[in-house]
Amino acid sequence: MKLLVAFALIASLGALAQAEEEYCHNSVVTACSSSTFSANSICNARFAGIEHVEPEVQAYINSQLTKSYEYLLLATHFNSYQKNRPGFQKLYQGLSDRSFEDSIALIKQITKRGGIVDFNSRHESAASVSTKSPTLEVDELHSLALALDNEKQLATGATHIHTRAIHATERDPEMAHYIEEEYLGKQAESVRKLSGYANDLAKLMKVPDPSLSIYLFDEYLQKQ
Repeated sequence: MKLLVAFALIASLGALAQAEEEYCHNSVVTACSSSTFSANSICNARFAGIEHVEPEVQAYINSQLTKSYEYLLLATHFNSYQKNRPGFQKLYQGLSDRSFEDSIALIKQITKRGGIVDFNSRHESAASVSTKSPTLEVDELHSLALALDNEKQLATGATHIHTRAIHATERDPEMAHYIEEEYLGKQAESVRKLSGYANDLAKLMKVPDPSLSIYLFDEYLQKQ
């Protein structure tokens, strides 16, 4: 009798498990067969707190693209025959390329997590606090100061995303780890480098005619 009861219990449990599996399968089929996926759909790559950091990441992408364009204009300015500063041109071209590559990497990251990058809507963040267009036809020292401000804004924006990811109502450790690994250290290094350049050049220009000092500093930048 006990053996029959055991067999019956095993059979009922097996039937229950099969029913649950079929329910899960049918739920996935039903959700994924829809032509439009809502935010609540189970057939997407969204998880954790992506909805809490997605607007900040979008704003940071916009900021990176804006800075890339500004650096490109600076590079073009110093590459003209009037300025003829190949060292400064190299510095700002490198920063422009880096910001553009960082924006592409962020687009890939946010879409990997199931997000959508929308360039038709404007998002504000700590990295895009200024709405004034800076004057980019500046001298060498002022260009370094402008670049330093830009890098500090980008560092602040990355820090804001990281803080949001770990302190939001629903945390997103994966996004926090990504920002920490790919942006925080890199932006800190960039701020340190540009602040050093600006201070060095400011000291070199404390002479009646700083043209030779600027020329030698530009030669130094070419070798970096």
